[in-house]
Amino acid sequence: MGVFEAIKTRRSIRRYKEDLIDEETLRKVLEAARLAPSAANRQPWRFIVVTDPIVKRSLRKAYDKEWFTSAPVIVVACAVPEEAWVRRDGEEYWKVDVSIAMQNLVLAAWDEGLGTCWIGAFDENEAKQALGVPPNVRIVAMTPLGYPAETKGPVSNRKPLSEIVHYNHW
Repeated sequence: MGVFEAIKTRRSIRRYKEDLIDEETLRKVLEAARLAPSAANRQPWRFIVVTDPIVKRSLRKAYDKEWFTSAPVIVVACAVPEEAWVRRDGEEYWKVDVSIAMQNLVLAAWDEGLGTCWIGAFDENEAKQALGVPPNVRIVAMTPLGYPAETKGPVSNRKPLSEIVHYNHW
């Protein structure tokens, strides 16, 4: 599948098969995240790969949805803010950098036949406690990762380009 096909067909998956993900496939997906661009090439990201059922259950305190922990893997995307580039006006880029890496991971997963669902509505303190994340590290997003146990049609409710693109001026 090409990248544009992955972008067009990728869907958020909330039902997963119990099938395990082989090490090579998992490595490819993580490699896609590692290769993402970042501001000033700072690469302030870290990823926690959660496979232990006890640790996955402990993450339910951070995001209490049963389907979230049903996938064989949960990937937790973190940032080390002091490693990130900061724009002249003080805008920190760690969220942007980690989000780009996470999107690479999501698209690579889809290309490998895996489903994901970007999770942002979690309790960061509970997640940090469950995973032993240091105080100076931020959790940006989490996603279950597994083979889909549901099929969804293509996304159709996106705004047309005419509503979101401006040329030369706003």
